[in-house]
Amino acid sequence: MTTLVNFDDVHVLNQCTRYITRDTTAPRHDFGQYASDDPRAVLCEPWRFPLVDSYFDRNSPEESYRYNTVTFVYDGRATRPTSVEVVGTFGELFSPVALRPVRFLGDDTGFWAVGIRVAKGQSHRYLVGVDEQWDVDSINPQYATSDNGRTWSRFFTEACQIPLVLSARERELLGRLVAHLLPFRLPENSKFIREVYNQLDRLARVQEFPLAYRLDEEVGVVNYIDKLLARSEQHHADDYHTCLAIIDRLLRQRYGGLDTLMLPLDAYAALYDEMATNVVDGWDTSQYADPQHFLLLLRRHALTGAFAHPRTGGNSGAAGWVYLESRYQNSEDETLFDWRRALEAPLGRNTDYRG
Repeated sequence: MTTLVNFDDVHVLNQCTRYITRDTTAPRHDFGQYASDDPRAVLCEPWRFPLVDSYFDRNSPEESYRYNTVTFVYDGRATRPTSVEVVGTFGELFSPVALRPVRFLGDDTGFWAVGIRVAKGQSHRYLVGVDEQWDVDSINPQYATSDNGRTWSRFFTEACQIPLVLSARERELLGRLVAHLLPFRLPENSKFIREVYNQLDRLARVQEFPLAYRLDEEVGVVNYIDKLLARSEQHHADDYHTCLAIIDRLLRQRYGGLDTLMLPLDAYAALYDEMATNVVDGWDTSQYADPQHFLLLLRRHALTGAFAHPRTGGNSGAAGWVYLESRYQNSEDETLFDWRRALEAPLGRNTDYRG
């Protein structure tokens, strides 16, 4: 059963004003990910819709942590529909949820919206019905195809671990690449990260790391990159598909056909050094002309994912923050990175912040 959440009309309108209701009609936000006539190209960051935000129930703050509020928004200013509904895998597929008109100072704005409660760590498909005509969301650029070939709109909630963009082989290879870029690859740091999680008993794991899927040298960075490519940086998905395939073939050729995933770290270190100079022996420049650009892109994503908020899909179980907490201390052995003060339970101890 779908749980509705009351939302603030002003909050919804603030989001619409920032990202949808802009005067320009030029395709300023098209980085090659849209067809020439796709209206999303003129929208600023359409991937933000539906709005995935914190959920908070004052009667049960601890229970609130498990959920997000997902707010669907429909822009009906041009067509002025009489009804707008949404149906998806987050609820009963035969029971649409009605959006209501968004008002400002008592007047209809042309926007429609509805907020629902959805558990964290999930991915869902949905369709929007406008005057009983069902189609994909006219704003959200995320799509998913069902087994019968039907195209749906898609969204995912915070801390989602479900692969959305990268194949199994791509994720495994990316894990090897990322492991070399992060400080956790050093033996003493890798051991520390594993012990942070393994030393906890089962109950403590559930309480302190409720969203941790796995804790290894790359602390969820591969998952973080997968989620970036699914939403905010869709325009870089082709960079990863192309370059990971090039790297896989190149390393196989260099090392006599050995499985790329079984190669020692020295093989990756040599490749990084070449990519940094933008001259890589055997790199197929006809497919991707700038290996240095991909290396810089990968570094940016890897380091951000290792130390971002766990809700983004990286920094699994806050392991990256725990690492910094132990690394930076004063002369009294007190941490200079007390991240728990800024975060709500169960990961932190802040009683006010609900982000």
